Amino acid sequence: MDLRFSTQRVIDRCHELAKISEKTEYILRRYLTEAHKNANALVAKWMQESGMTVWQDQVGNQWGRYDGTDSKLPALVIGSHLDTVPDAGQYDGIIGVMLGIEIVERLSSGNKRLPFPIEIVGFGDEEGVRFGTAFLGSHGVTGNWRDDWLQIKDKEGKSLYQSMLDFGLDPQDKYLSIRSPSSILGYWEIHIEQGPKLESLGLPLGVVTGIAGARRATLMIQGKAGHAGTTPMNLRKDALCVASEIILAVEELAKNSTYEAVATSGQVFVNPGATNVISGSVALSLDVRAVKDEFRDDLILRISNEVDLIASRRSVQILWQWDHEAKSVMCDDAYQQLFSQALKNSGLETESLFSGAGHDAMAMATICPVGMVFIRSPDGLSHHPDESIIFSDVTKAIQVTESALTSYAETFGESQ
Repeated sequence: MDLRFSTQRVIDRCHELAKISEKTEYILRRYLTEAHKNANALVAKWMQESGMTVWQDQVGNQWGRYDGTDSKLPALVIGSHLDTVPDAGQYDGIIGVMLGIEIVERLSSGNKRLPFPIEIVGFGDEEGVRFGTAFLGSHGVTGNWRDDWLQIKDKEGKSLYQSMLDFGLDPQDKYLSIRSPSSILGYWEIHIEQGPKLESLGLPLGVVTGIAGARRATLMIQGKAGHAGTTPMNLRKDALCVASEIILAVEELAKNSTYEAVATSGQVFVNPGATNVISGSVALSLDVRAVKDEFRDDLILRISNEVDLIASRRSVQILWQWDHEAKSVMCDDAYQQLFSQALKNSGLETESLFSGAGHDAMAMATICPVGMVFIRSPDGLSHHPDESIIFSDVTKAIQVTESALTSYAETFGESQ
């Protein structure tokens, strides 16, 4: 099958999925929404057309399976996520699923089967936008789903439990989505880089060595509301001013860290939020990531100490609510070597890089070895409507994935 045709189909399908959105003015596809359901249906159609048997699991992930010559062998899973952030681009997560489907389509059209089955998965929730907890889709597969998550509510007040029922899922059956480690050979994820490194090096693809560990918290700052015109400046307990000071402190501490770590405050919710009222309370988000968990936790400790000093100086109370934790993950050495050799076989320079963004591979690593390949992100843009890809980069990603798959199949018997 012509590579240009395959490349165009991968890109066209990304664009087609982008039309399925909760909003008409921008892309938004959250977990357990009508958009999620419609996206799964379309992806299932493409999977069937490529020769796969399809199913949706009990937490809303869309699966397709292309059997190998021995259907009893564990499967190699290739995939990523189908949900998006608000005002998203067209490729984050999506291109990994579409590329996986295309790999199977190319095998099927040539009447080729590998020794082992290939399964393609589109995870229903990676971003965590609706319920504030990331990787709900892949956690459902790995058995790391917590029962108390069912009581989490979205901004409209609807619980995850009720949302599953409305979607057509039975929350009591969620454990049926769990996969045994013995049923999976490994997990591969092809993903856009979401950063500028590959572009700065002039390279189309890179091999991922690992994924940074992340922790997210909400800082609940309790000040005292008051009249903006009658409360003297020296008697105020302005929660928004406290939040502003914390934001700048977080930036400075992360900038001056002696290791590779980042910290971000991306959300500020102000109450009561009126122009003539001093802010009484603020909910401030904090996201801290580092290549090693101990580096991340050290930065969090220094941020916490600084927050305590600010709270004491300004006479306010600050409570920490931890919302998410993902440990750093190292990609499988054998898969890294496999992808690096595939790059060389395709006449490409090899580059290894660490991922600062979280991926479903982090959850999957708890039950199987994982490998990732990054595709160059023009201008380093992601989580942005101008997110883009280069046609020839996608072609090379297909070539490299096929080359790695062929080599893996050839050495499969030796590695068992």
